[in-house]
Amino acid sequence: MFSYFIPTAKGLAPLLEVELKDLGIENTKQIAGGVSFDGSLEQGYQVCLWSRFASRVLLKLSEFKVIDPMDLYLGCSNIPWETHFDVDKTFSIDFSGSNDEIRNTQFGALKIKDAIVDRFRKKFDERPNVEKRDADIRFNGRLFKDKASIYIDLSGSPLHLRGYRTIAGEAPLRETLAAGIIKRSGWKGEAILDPMCGSGTLVIEAAMMSLNIAPGSLRDKFGFEQWKKHDVEMWQTLKTSAQVYGKRAVKDCDARFYASDLSKDMISIARQNAQRAGVAELIEFSVQDAKKVLPPEELSTGMLISNPPYGERLGGFSDTISLYTELGHHFKDAFAGWNLSMFAMDTELLSCLGMRAGRSYKFFNGPIECVLKNYRISPKRNVEKVEAVEPKAKPKAQTAQPVFKESTEDNPWGSIAPAQEFPMAEESESELVFKEVKQIKPAIYAEDFANRLLKNMKRLDKWAKRENVQCYRLYDADLPEYNVAIDRYNEYLIIQEYRAPKEIDAQKVRRRFLDIVSTTRYLLDLTDDQLIIKVRERQKGRQQYEKLDSKKQRLVVQEGPAKIIVNLQDYLDTGLFLDHRPTRLRIGKMAQGKDFLNLFCYTATASVHAALGGAKSTTSVDMSNTYLNWGQENFTENGIQGKHEFIQQDCIKWLQHAHEMYDLIFIDPPTFSNSKRMSDVFDVQDDHVALLTSASERVNPKGEIIFSNNKRGFKLDIEAIKALGFYVKDISKASIPEDFKGNDKIHQCWLLTKRD
Repeated sequence: MFSYFIPTAKGLAPLLEVELKDLGIENTKQIAGGVSFDGSLEQGYQVCLWSRFASRVLLKLSEFKVIDPMDLYLGCSNIPWETHFDVDKTFSIDFSGSNDEIRNTQFGALKIKDAIVDRFRKKFDERPNVEKRDADIRFNGRLFKDKASIYIDLSGSPLHLRGYRTIAGEAPLRETLAAGIIKRSGWKGEAILDPMCGSGTLVIEAAMMSLNIAPGSLRDKFGFEQWKKHDVEMWQTLKTSAQVYGKRAVKDCDARFYASDLSKDMISIARQNAQRAGVAELIEFSVQDAKKVLPPEELSTGMLISNPPYGERLGGFSDTISLYTELGHHFKDAFAGWNLSMFAMDTELLSCLGMRAGRSYKFFNGPIECVLKNYRISPKRNVEKVEAVEPKAKPKAQTAQPVFKESTEDNPWGSIAPAQEFPMAEESESELVFKEVKQIKPAIYAEDFANRLLKNMKRLDKWAKRENVQCYRLYDADLPEYNVAIDRYNEYLIIQEYRAPKEIDAQKVRRRFLDIVSTTRYLLDLTDDQLIIKVRERQKGRQQYEKLDSKKQRLVVQEGPAKIIVNLQDYLDTGLFLDHRPTRLRIGKMAQGKDFLNLFCYTATASVHAALGGAKSTTSVDMSNTYLNWGQENFTENGIQGKHEFIQQDCIKWLQHAHEMYDLIFIDPPTFSNSKRMSDVFDVQDDHVALLTSASERVNPKGEIIFSNNKRGFKLDIEAIKALGFYVKDISKASIPEDFKGNDKIHQCWLLTKRD
């Protein structure tokens, strides 16, 4: 009889112990890092061949007490190494553990190596060589407190290296972990679909289980093959039997497996891996987007299982949240009646699916703590049965709160559009019952944040409807612990996360942001594409001009009389500064019959309002061609014609050489700019007097300048501005819109009137 220790990854030891018992191995015991048992050499071979969860198979050579390094050396010197391998073979030592005297694993491995080498020298006057990477035979030393255990590693290379996967994708699952996920998913042999399969490890491991293919039968090398006590005949008999059984089983298997991925290259790799594993006949591979994949037509139910990408694999935490929320909505809609098993790096991410898990298990993917959660996707309910609930009393006609308002194709939000275009509808109690059935409160739900968001919505809906405004801010870091801005753009919602200070714990920030996303989706019942997530710092200068993406999600929205084109995803800002809405509307009223100049015009929305207000002419100046082109599209959208000019140039330089005179000028400069197109660095505090001096030369007598900026703590040099011949009036309070009343420092604004 031999004593064995079978190490495995954290979380897999219970599965490993059950597996060993299924192999007929008795006296198993879970200990730190794995399972131990006493058994025959044949049983050791069987574990090498058949275990799906074992990392290695370690056969104990000796065990002794160790107080200091000399004890370790002497204990290993007494082991008859020459009976295990020949002097012409290479060896390596893996060592783990420590005590008060041996605190370094390399030092522990060195003492064992010295003992082996010295024993060979005394016996044969020569020594074997150490080979760290590809040794003929491997030994393992483990130290716990004052006890050292020395093993020979029968597996050689780790057992998760089955032999079928020669190329893997980014951050691949180990095969042993994939097998653990399959086992813990509750899979009973039904069809499996992995919509983000990567190199195919999950479906391949499931298919191998279905066929009862021995994982070790695919390997071409084991550590025991150079061991002098290796029983070649016994091993060959076991291996041949397993290989023959596996080949026969393919014809008898009824289970089917489906795997898809967005990457054509990964699907090609997965196909090759499945071919080498001998399961390619059972797996149907396809190139598809996981958010669009549908169940095979012949299946009414099955198992969805996946390890979606996360963190750096996606490029950002916000992208990860978006993916998980979109997957949750799609799976619930397309895979009703299926089982779902999702493996991810944390519970918070899985909460974005919007489903309640039945069972969950903790695993480790290398050093990363992960979780597996199993869900039952409810079959689609018969809506007629739910709506047939007898209402207690017909509610009075009233303005419904947006949380419970049933969205329609014409009126997704109800209160964000003019009443004459989108009238509010009554809602029966049966419809509310249906919503309560449809909406399941997420595991992560922030009560304080939810209450504040509901309060804001109730207040702002009526105001927006009355003002004919479809874009406005619902929430702006009202509660310090929920540090985001939430903006509504018609039927879309944008959550912008402000960058938290470095001293705030990153995990706490992460959890709270997930609270916000889950709660917002739940309250507003948003569809996959209606929620857009961005991460940003509080704006500094022209940071809003930075390009983020190229999704080109553009939308035409209404702001008073103007139609404005916004881009919801490609940039930090959307092309419409919501806090300047009153200023734009004011310009529209002031501009009739006047020549209007818009400096730092961005997408020229103020110019649109001026033109619609009857301006004789408009001139819009900005350094960016992108935004000037956008501004021209805004003019086209509103059918504006006449004398309207767009100039691509540095506004400060342009002012110094301009000759035209204007009746009304709008100046909203960046806080700070060091653009390559500018000859000098611009700071609004230091340079605003020079800027307004140049502008004063372009304004007619009795003409007006509206000057605004968003620099915190900005101080207007009133005396210097008066010296330029202006009356100065602070209109900041009047320029803050209703949806920014809680943030009166969002910007400052002055009306400068040129004396006659």
